[in-house]
Amino acid sequence: MADTKAIQQLDLNLLKIFEALYFEQNMTLAAKSLFITPSAVSHAIKRLRLVLNDPLFVRQGQQMQATAACQRMAPQLINALNRIRQVLQQCGEFDPLTTEQTFNIAIHEALESQLMPALITHVAKLIPHAKICSMALSREHISRQLSNGEVDLAIDVVQAVNAPLMHMPLLSDPFCVLIDARQQPELANNVNQQAYLSAEHVAVSSRPIGRVMEDLLLQQQGINRLIKYRCQSYQTAAKMVLGSRLILTLPRSIAEQFTDANLLICAMPFNLTDIDTHLYWHSNTETDQALSWLRQQVMRVVQNNQTQVTD
Repeated sequence: MADTKAIQQLDLNLLKIFEALYFEQNMTLAAKSLFITPSAVSHAIKRLRLVLNDPLFVRQGQQMQATAACQRMAPQLINALNRIRQVLQQCGEFDPLTTEQTFNIAIHEALESQLMPALITHVAKLIPHAKICSMALSREHISRQLSNGEVDLAIDVVQAVNAPLMHMPLLSDPFCVLIDARQQPELANNVNQQAYLSAEHVAVSSRPIGRVMEDLLLQQQGINRLIKYRCQSYQTAAKMVLGSRLILTLPRSIAEQFTDANLLICAMPFNLTDIDTHLYWHSNTETDQALSWLRQQVMRVVQNNQTQVTD
């Protein structure tokens, strides 16, 4: 049985470490998510084991597997921690001019250069003492990160998500084609379907293998292209296009960020569905004044950018 007296005196920080290890199933990853050392995680779990009189986690290879007792307890415990976070977040009035809060936004690298500079410019005077941290987006872990407060907002292409995650449309972006006009002057006025299919392409993805988004859409129409090279960022891909006959397919708003006069933006020769980007957050922050304010500012920045493009 658990030690009742020890439970009454329990350091609640141990429960946060328990939560991280339950999700990560690895001491090192749990420590990384909490910005502490693996030994600190190990020490905390040992203390919990003594209090609860259960191993809680047992090592299997590189993973820490939850015991049966741990699996029964964890969902209710994590739900209780989330309720505590929600209560604390709603405590007091939010004042943008005085808050020293740190806002963590997980965003895809391709969208960061498009949205973050405009957002920072917009809120710089509105929240002079607050901090905004842009961090890499991990689709595998984003639900947990939003749930435990590690991430406040996420910005990514539309994904199939369920409650308790919430989301709303942020922007819609058409595909276009980027070429080096010096190397392919015959395509300067029109990249037709034949030219597109006979060309060598560079694709952008954070994954080493697998189809990228535009290929999924092309293959729905029975269209296949030759991907000669693959890289991790659109900025790198654009530099690869320069001085070559490569073609880069990308969202138009990203293509418009490249200022080299030799890079020419052309219409996509095939009719592809626009890329929809959404804003994601956890339902337990729905009524949080600070995060509601931040969501409004993100939406305002996107709307302002779209208005400027239209004008």
